[in-house]
Amino acid sequence: MNDEQAAPALAADPAWWRQAAVYQIYPRSFADGTGDGIGDLRGIISRIPYLQELGIDAVWLSPFYPSALADGGYDVDDYRDVDPRIGTLEEFDEMATALHTAGIRLIVDIVPNHTSDRHRWFQEALAAGRGSRARERYIFREGRGENGELPPADWESIFGGPAWTQVEDGQWYLHLFATEQPDLNWKDADVHEDFLHTLRFWSDRGVDGFRIDVAHGLAKDLGEQLPSAAELAELPQDGTHPLWDRDEVHEIYAEWRRVFDEYTPPRIAVAEAWVGSPERRAPYASATGLGQAFSFDLLEADFAAADFRSIVSDNLAQSGTTGSSSTWVFSNHDVVRHATRYGLPPRAGRPGKQGADWILDGGREDGIDKELGLRRARAATLFELALPGSAYLYQGEELGLHEVAEIPDEQRQDPAFLRTTPETRSSDGLGRDGCRVPLPWTREGSSFGFGTDGAHLPQPAWFAGFSVEAEEDDPTSTLEMYRRALHLRRELQGAESLVWDEELSGEDVLAFERPGGWLNVTNFGSEPVELPAGEVLVASTELGGAGVEAAGATRTLPGAATVWLRR
Repeated sequence: MNDEQAAPALAADPAWWRQAAVYQIYPRSFADGTGDGIGDLRGIISRIPYLQELGIDAVWLSPFYPSALADGGYDVDDYRDVDPRIGTLEEFDEMATALHTAGIRLIVDIVPNHTSDRHRWFQEALAAGRGSRARERYIFREGRGENGELPPADWESIFGGPAWTQVEDGQWYLHLFATEQPDLNWKDADVHEDFLHTLRFWSDRGVDGFRIDVAHGLAKDLGEQLPSAAELAELPQDGTHPLWDRDEVHEIYAEWRRVFDEYTPPRIAVAEAWVGSPERRAPYASATGLGQAFSFDLLEADFAAADFRSIVSDNLAQSGTTGSSSTWVFSNHDVVRHATRYGLPPRAGRPGKQGADWILDGGREDGIDKELGLRRARAATLFELALPGSAYLYQGEELGLHEVAEIPDEQRQDPAFLRTTPETRSSDGLGRDGCRVPLPWTREGSSFGFGTDGAHLPQPAWFAGFSVEAEEDDPTSTLEMYRRALHLRRELQGAESLVWDEELSGEDVLAFERPGGWLNVTNFGSEPVELPAGEVLVASTELGGAGVEAAGATRTLPGAATVWLRR
C-alpha cells in the first residue's frame, strides 16, 4: 500500500516527529479484544477513539511479534509476523489504517541486538554445529577449562545469571539478556540484509517509524582473549568497549537511514541508547543515523527545580548540536511509574533505579506518600508537555496509575525476577511487572474492563478508582488534565525554543515562556507562590486565591503544581 492509501488523514510532513506526543502501548496489557486475558490488536483497534480523544500524535507499539515471552515479547521468534495470541497481519493492517484515519501515526519496536532462541536462525545454528555458516550469525565461542566445560568468560547477563550458555555439542553462545535471547553477530552480512528487509516490510505496511531496542549494543568486538567481568566493568565506554556503544554501530544506522529515506515522508527512528555522556548519545540522533535518541535524564532526576532546569538546558543545547529534537520521558515499560517514584524519598544522587528498593521491600504503604507522588507526577507531566521537543508517554500514566507492588511471586513474569533469588536480587527489585499490569477501563468487572475473562497479571482493587470510567467525567481527574494539555499543546506548539523567566523562577520555582506568549510555571516546593496575571490554560491542581476575579486579588500556585498561562 502507498502512503496516500495508508494515511488519508495525515499530511506528508517530514518533521511531524520533532514535537510529537507519542503514547507507548504495551500490547499485552492495553486492551483484550478476544477475552483470553492477553491484550491484542483487536483490543487496540477498539480503543482508537480513546487515543484520538486523548490528543496524542503517534502510538509506539512495544513488541507484538511471535514470542515465548521469556522477556515480555523482546525475545522475537519472527520479525515479520504477529503473535497469534495478539492478532494477525491483516489485523495489523486494519489497526494501522484506523490509527492513520484518526490522525495518529504508528511507531513499532525493533529488537536488533538479539533474537529468540526459537528463531529459525538459532534453531538452524544449533542443528548445523561447530564451524557452520549458520553459527556465524550469532556469537558462539569455545569454553574454557580442560574440556571446554567453563564459559568463555565469567560475565553476568543484564537479568542475572551467566551471560553464556552451553549447547549440546559443547560450544557456548552469548546472551547479554535472558538465556532465551542469543545475541546476534552484526559482523555477518545476513544479519544486515535481514533487518533491512524487516524495516522495509513494516514501512510498506504503513509504519511511520521505529523505536530501536538496545541501540547501543549491536556492534561488538570480543577479540581472542576475553576480559574478566571485573576487567570488563572497568573498561571505558568511549567507543572502544567490546560490548557497548562502539563507534562502528553508527555504520549500521547509516545503512538504515538510507532505507528510511526511500519513503515519503522518510521513516523516523528513536534510539534506546544508554550511553555514558551526551556526546556519546549525539551520533544516534544525527540526521545520517536514527535521527532521535531517548534522553532519560528527567526520568532519573529527583523532583527538584535545579535538576530540571539543568537537564532541560543541557538537552536543548544537545539538540541544537545534533539538529534533532529533544525527547522527554518520565515512565515506560522498564521503570517504576513516576507517580510512585515521586512519592518516595529523593534519590539524591544514589545509583540504581529510583523506586526499585521500595518494591524490593514489598511496596510498604508506610514507605510512600501516594497523594504527594501523584501531585508531583501531574506537575511534572505538565512541565514536560510545555517543553519544546517530543514527549513520550506510557500507557496508564494519563490515569495517574501507581506501580503495582504486591504481585504474588508465582504470578510474576519478568526474567529480572525469575533469574534471581532473594539472596541475589539487586536494587532492580522484583522486576518490571508492576508497571505492566493491564489497564483499568471500568470500575467493575473481572478485569476492570480490560477484557471479558481476567488479566494476565493481577490488578489491585484500587484500580477501580483510577479507571477510565471513573475519571473521564471528572474535570479534576488526571485523565482530563492530560486531554486538556495534549490538545492545547497542538494549538500552542511553536518554534523549538523557550526563554527562562528569571523574575518568576527561583529556588523552588521554574518558569519559562514559549513562542506565542504562553508561560509555564512549576512550583517544586511545598509553599504556594504568587502568579502573574494571565489566562489560565490548564493547571495540575486548583489554584489558590479566593475571588480571583475581584480587583487586586492575588492568585497563587500551590506546592507540587504546574500552570500554563497566556499573558
